[in-house]
Amino acid sequence: MGRLFGTDGVRGLANGDLTADLALGLSQAAALVLTSGRHAEELRAAGKRPTAVVARDPRVSGQFLTAAVSAGLASSGIDVLDAGVIPTPAAAFLVSDIGADFGVMISASHNPAPDNGIKFFSFGGTKLPDAVEDRIEQALSGDKLAPTGAGVGRIRRFADAEDRYVLHLLATLDVSLAGLHVVIDCAHGAAAGISPRVFADAGARVTVIGSDPDGLNINDGVGSTHLEPLQAAVVELGADLGIAHDGDADRCLAVDAQGAVIDGDQIMAILALSLKAKGALIDDTLVATVMSNLGLKRAMQQHGVHMIETKVGDRYVLEALAEHGLSLGGEQSGHIIFSEHATTGDGILTGLQLAAEMARTGRSIADLAAVMTVFPQVLINVRGVDRSALEGHEVVAAAVADEESALGESGRVLLRASGTEPMVRVMVEAADHHTAQAVAERLATVVREQLAT
Repeated sequence: MGRLFGTDGVRGLANGDLTADLALGLSQAAALVLTSGRHAEELRAAGKRPTAVVARDPRVSGQFLTAAVSAGLASSGIDVLDAGVIPTPAAAFLVSDIGADFGVMISASHNPAPDNGIKFFSFGGTKLPDAVEDRIEQALSGDKLAPTGAGVGRIRRFADAEDRYVLHLLATLDVSLAGLHVVIDCAHGAAAGISPRVFADAGARVTVIGSDPDGLNINDGVGSTHLEPLQAAVVELGADLGIAHDGDADRCLAVDAQGAVIDGDQIMAILALSLKAKGALIDDTLVATVMSNLGLKRAMQQHGVHMIETKVGDRYVLEALAEHGLSLGGEQSGHIIFSEHATTGDGILTGLQLAAEMARTGRSIADLAAVMTVFPQVLINVRGVDRSALEGHEVVAAAVADEESALGESGRVLLRASGTEPMVRVMVEAADHHTAQAVAERLATVVREQLAT
């Protein structure tokens, strides 16, 4: 078997790969590993128990998985605060806000309803490093904590979880959103009960779609992976801005008044320059992944903003932000991280800050996004190849070098081996789509021929 933890926790088909037994075992293993530090030892020595925040998105399978996780934690002597259905960033915030020892979020993010996942947050609300996840996986097969009597954990409702998070979000604003009409697509997910409320409390006129979760319709034709309903609603209603979340609301994509999509790179460009103008962009530096558009890098260079590039995955963006003490980073997919206000990507926070920049400047989102020219980007997934042979392959490297030389400053090439499948991703950006497509197809052919299995 491969590694149980993926790039964002343990994820799989609920009641198929991800069973109640596995959820129970994982929570017991996590209780052992995540309360092995000095803080938890001092609590126990004082006759107290560690605390964990548990939350989920609206998937129907989240009910039995939450029950299994809570049972595993309580049987390990952990007091459980059940926050119910809230966004992933809300769970991370609450862990930090109340000083809980760790947190558990049950969600499969933008995946369809039959899937689900379990991710853990450490003390402070941060995602776990690979090494700690490996320790939890190893602890699955070992002895667990098994207190008796008064040592057994309690499970109780986290009654003011949502209110705490809403107040936190509103406190990040320094301007009213009065006069803005915002359409919000909640993806029938965890944002449905919070995002419309926050925008309305901030003064915006709000229209909501994708806000009727039934446990089975999460991400189904709506949300950040299906922007067409939001685009149509914004244009039809003559709204100023559209905001799209994914199932657990850690992402945000936007739509302008004409229905054009504003992706994560454009959002980062707008927010980086906003923070820079306020003197709040630490070291005038933005963190993004290697998949971010060349246009973002060009725009940042023109405005005196340095960029640090990481591997694909918001966890690597988070690591770079922490390592360098920086304030803003994110991904093209819409995971945007404000270090001052959050320990993970927060789609509602991102949407609020976008709207606030519109209110502050009096400019449309399309005008703000025009700071960045988006280079056409073509991605071809070459399947059925030996991904491990990509690194150091002379013929492939020579082909890439030739294409990069021809593109010059007007484009770039990126080849990446998939982390989970026998596949190589070929990404090409160029000044026009035709050129990007042609280069990508030529390189895909080389990869297919040279790395064939």
